[in-house]
This record gives sequence, structure tokens and C-alpha cells, in this order.
Amino acid sequence: MSRALAGADLLAAARSAPGFMPDDEGTALYAAACDVAVPGPLLEVGSWMGRSALYLAAAARESGRLVITVDHHRGSEEHQPGWEYHDPSLVDPEVGLVDTLPRFRRTIADAGAEDVVIAVVTRSEVLAPLWSTPLALLFLDGSHTEESAQRDQDAWVAKLAVGGTLAIHDVFPDPADGGRAPFGVYTRVLASGDFEELPGTGSLRLLRRLR
Repeated sequence: MSRALAGADLLAAARSAPGFMPDDEGTALYAAACDVAVPGPLLEVGSWMGRSALYLAAAARESGRLVITVDHHRGSEEHQPGWEYHDPSLVDPEVGLVDTLPRFRRTIADAGAEDVVIAVVTRSEVLAPLWSTPLALLFLDGSHTEESAQRDQDAWVAKLAVGGTLAIHDVFPDPADGGRAPFGVYTRVLASGDFEELPGTGSLRLLRRLR
């Protein structure tokens, strides 16, 4: 049995965990998850090695919720051989593919968060048709190609409860700062008229579902 840590301890664990999310954005994600008023779980699409999951776990611990993480753990395009963020140590030699699941599980176990974080190992569009529980918070941070970002939007945004919060990571209005796919999701969702924007931090955008 893993030890169950308090929310503040999980925040500290998140800050030292492997990952790409800056602490100011992670703390903003934690605060947004704490502030959401409707019932339901917190679900993230795209987990890497678990850093963002721990920010959500800290909020879940304090609010009595659960965190669902959805990731195939084979890495995004930029993590594959020949790409900028490829790490050979993450390749499973038996199958020749990236496998971040062992590192993710170690991150969650070391932080004492196994009781609040439930990992689903599959592609998000495979799980989505099977999912029926309204979400209190949806965090989109999966693959950033146009096709996959649109697919995640189509699969999951409708599952957010009215009054729930949509968090989108790596939203960069200036193309020079990063990929455009998350920005496209953000602009499409906002243009739908079904959401209002909340204060964001850095590349993290937050929106509340109105209807």
C-alpha cells in the first residue's frame, strides 16, 4: 500500500516530478481543479510521466475527487526516434517502442497518489465512446498535431459537465512560440459560445462550460 500524502505534499512532489509543465501553470491547474464547483472526476488526456497528474491529484486529495489519466504511453510525435525530444532510455527494447508507463507509475507511487490517480492506458478516442460520467474538469494535453488535437476535442469536450472547467495546455497565440493545434482547440471552443474564459497562466487556458 502506498502512503497517502496531503495535497500540499502532492504539490511538492509534482514540482520535482519529471515533465514539461512549468510550476506556475501546474499550480494554476491545481487551483482550477480546487475551484470547480460541480461534482465529478478530473480527467486528463496526455500524462507523459505523471507531473500534471500530481497537480490534479493534489486538488483531488483536498476535494475528495478522483483523477483519471488517459494516455497510450507510447509518446507523441516529438518523442519518437529522430525527433527533438526523443529519449532512448524510454524505449522498451523488447518491442522497440517508447514506453512511459513504468516511469508514470513510479511517479504516482513515489508521491503516494495511487489511491486518487487511475491510469487508463489507451488512446483517448478509444476510451471516449465508453465514458458516460460527466467530468468536473477536463485537461487536454495530448499529442499536438492538428488531427489528434481535433480528435481529442471531438471526443471529450462534450463530456464536461455544465459548470465544469476545460483546461488546455500549450496554447500559443504566436506561432513562433509553439505548435498551433492547442490554440485551434481553444479558439474553436471559445467561438462555440458554450464557454466563458477564466484567467489563465502562461500557456494554460481555462474555460468554464456555460451550457
